[in-house]
Amino acid sequence: MLTCLANQGANVSGPILQVALPSPLRRLFDYRAPGGAHAKDLRPGQRIRVPFGQRQMVGVIASLSDASDVPPARLKRAVELIDLEPLLPETLWQLCCWTASYYQHGLGDTLSCALPTLLRQGEPAIARQDRLWQLLPGAYPEHPAISRAAKQKQAVQLLAKHPHGLSHALTAQWGLSRDTLEALEKKGLVQRISQSHHHTNEPLPLLREPRLTPNSQQVAALDAIKAQSGFTAWLLDGVTGSGKTEIYLQAIEHCLGEGRQVLVLIPEIGLTPQTLERFQRRFSVPVVILHSGLNDRERLDAWVAARDGEAGIVIGTRSAIFTPLARPGLIIVDEEHDLSFKQQEGLRYNARDLAVYRAYLEKTPIILGSATPSLESLYNVRRGRYQHLRLTERAGNAKPPTFQCIDIRSRKLEAGLCRPMIEAIGEHLSKGNQVLVFINRRGFAPTLMCHDCGWMAECTRCDARMTVHQSPPRLHCHHCDSQRPVDTECPKCQSTELRSIGAGTERTEEHLVSCFPEFPVLRIDRESMSRKKAMQDMLARIQTGQPCLLVGTQMLAKGHHFPDVTLVAILDADGGLFSSDFRGPERMAQMITQVAGRAGRAEKPGQVLIQTHMAEHQLLIDLTEHGYATIAQNELNGREKAGLPPCSFIALLRAEANNAAIANEFLESACELAEQLCVDLALEKVDLLGPVASPMERRAGRYRAQLLVQAPHRSALHQLLHHWLISLESHSLGRKVRWSIDVDPLDMF
Repeated sequence: MLTCLANQGANVSGPILQVALPSPLRRLFDYRAPGGAHAKDLRPGQRIRVPFGQRQMVGVIASLSDASDVPPARLKRAVELIDLEPLLPETLWQLCCWTASYYQHGLGDTLSCALPTLLRQGEPAIARQDRLWQLLPGAYPEHPAISRAAKQKQAVQLLAKHPHGLSHALTAQWGLSRDTLEALEKKGLVQRISQSHHHTNEPLPLLREPRLTPNSQQVAALDAIKAQSGFTAWLLDGVTGSGKTEIYLQAIEHCLGEGRQVLVLIPEIGLTPQTLERFQRRFSVPVVILHSGLNDRERLDAWVAARDGEAGIVIGTRSAIFTPLARPGLIIVDEEHDLSFKQQEGLRYNARDLAVYRAYLEKTPIILGSATPSLESLYNVRRGRYQHLRLTERAGNAKPPTFQCIDIRSRKLEAGLCRPMIEAIGEHLSKGNQVLVFINRRGFAPTLMCHDCGWMAECTRCDARMTVHQSPPRLHCHHCDSQRPVDTECPKCQSTELRSIGAGTERTEEHLVSCFPEFPVLRIDRESMSRKKAMQDMLARIQTGQPCLLVGTQMLAKGHHFPDVTLVAILDADGGLFSSDFRGPERMAQMITQVAGRAGRAEKPGQVLIQTHMAEHQLLIDLTEHGYATIAQNELNGREKAGLPPCSFIALLRAEANNAAIANEFLESACELAEQLCVDLALEKVDLLGPVASPMERRAGRYRAQLLVQAPHRSALHQLLHHWLISLESHSLGRKVRWSIDVDPLDMF
């Protein structure tokens, strides 16, 4: 559990506030109550402003005590109480406390991650108010006071059609000026009222458009979901294009019909526009979104609308798991396998796992959906913790795509494409279809090499090569984000024979433009989609159905519906076959299955072509002939035999420093300390592996090393971590290294 100042020592008149401040320290800070505050007014969960060093900070009251270890003379008084009531509902407060405990993180920093920026700064937890113009009783178009004022008469006629009021933005669309409305206000005919940004006055029919007719498998899944009440975890395991979203929509309809709210988590911002559009098209209830692309005001407005129950549906990326709901009824996690749900910096939580625990606290069902479920979720099904719902057929008349591996050994490649692949692309385009070309490398080329001496352009701050980009021309390290101009001569031998080696999305795009000049080539990667609404505009262009080529990275593989794509071309499928990470085969199978699922989702049949140097590899054979389910079960069986997650539990202690020896010395000392704690606590079968250098030892100019802790039981792991991290926080080398703990890590780098 969290450490804090002991509740013993000198007594102080009035309650002692134990405050969680936005700090990574796993402790609370003691303060006197602010002047004029009574004990009955103070409760855990309220924000409070306190002095901290030479500045003031906004914290959250975690608990109240009668005593403190801090001498009375040194105990500072809080400045002001910000909230009259606790900011978070009880279940969400419990979730934050559990998150801090499970992920071994400070409660103050955990709460900071859970709250919108403006709330962390002490702003009131209220939404922006819309100013509406509304007719007063007795106002009518033929009123004597406006008999000769045409514009004022027009305004009264318009407002009469909207008795609950219209915003100035809407009245302006009808050509009405503020002067006209203010003149009516002076005559006592209209008034200005305030209303929440997301509030709706008039009850509307729940559905804007009729639901689709589900097939037999969808009906069975929906009947099972609706038949259960309270907490149940459902794994919706459906092949790509099987209609998982329609099940979400009809389950949401059932929930909204009971007067409850729904929280939908999606992995990427890029999926937000199409998800929002589809939900708004189906339902008339207010829908709000929460993701990092919003400004602070927009995020707080959405947060308050969800908390106050004005928003029926809340859609967000991983941080939205902390959004309060007035009437929680259902949680949905789409693409539950996606690594984006795991936070990789600071509080390293997994939003999918927190969603399951939140559903348990809220006593609501949760649906985890994916065409390629994570082995963690499949293991929970095997253990009876989750209920398994399978969709093995595509919705409507769509058929699964056919797979074919192209052996590219000894074949000439042009910008990463072999001749049979180029011919297949041309064939599909000539029939008026769209083609998706998947290459999981950004930039023009993976590296720049000297043809004479073999020198390669490397990052000066990382153990990695620089990627060549063409628009604008530069060398870019995708690990530390450093950039520099493209070299014109070799720094080793001064040769000017420098060549871009390999292919990235930019080079593939350039080559496809030259091969198929009559068809537009649309590149979708992190660089091309950096502009606001760029992804939304690109998807709208694709949805027109005009024949085109889509070239992109994993951004294209996640949940998009492209009904006119008939060919998916995967240029390099070999990356995960020999990965040093035990999760490599699982991730490779998920990636290929997901991107392949973009083909043939409507009436037109789909084809998937995979370029590989390893066409005879058993993983590729199983995947193309038997599908992801076979790969997943084989991998899960292997993990059980090897005692690897999810069949065991791990935590990764990472350390980085300007000197590799210091990072290793810290981890060596930490390892000795952990070994002694295992003896003292009688913890058996807890293994410590390392310390070892990280797979990329140097990143952003700092040297990195790691120590892996593995245990067959979760309780043993957390018992060790609790005592271990308390000691590490006061370790003599702790100030010389930057260290962190990652519980249930998904990335071993």
